[in-house]
Amino acid sequence: MSTMPRPQRLDRRVTLAANRWGTRSAVGAFFGAVSRLGDGIFWYAVIAILAVAGGWRGMQAAGQMLLTGLIALQLYRVLKRWTRRPRPFRNCPGVIAHIPPLDEFSFPSGHTLQAVSFTVVAVHYFPVLAPLLIGFTALVGASRVILGLHYPSDVIAATAIGLALGNASLLAMS
Repeated sequence: MSTMPRPQRLDRRVTLAANRWGTRSAVGAFFGAVSRLGDGIFWYAVIAILAVAGGWRGMQAAGQMLLTGLIALQLYRVLKRWTRRPRPFRNCPGVIAHIPPLDEFSFPSGHTLQAVSFTVVAVHYFPVLAPLLIGFTALVGASRVILGLHYPSDVIAATAIGLALGNASLLAMS
């Protein structure tokens, strides 16, 4: 019996299973593309479209998304330096990185934290975007595990932090 706590064993098992699924070329390519879009390209496009086509409300949403994104960036950098959790492909036998990571540490998933906080703000202003943004955000979170860059717990924690940050941003601006 492993001396590792049960939640950590489950985290590793799910990571390994998802990562193996990502070895299929179509799956790896799809989630690699999602992850790269989640680097910022998708969100910058959403912010620009809202600012240009969304009228005054779109400008407000875009500005708030930018401010929230800057806070999220600083927050996840501090958390990564503080926790220093190794990425699964470095610490979990059998897990491979399907794409290179943007930084050294795993906890929390910065992609997921940004995506969730952006989605909370954008959907507040434009609820019609919910299916697109929530769907894309879920794919971003899944991509990080499938690509071997994060554990599910990194993504779950980032989701909670992103929800709190997005909602705090909305409360601060109301």
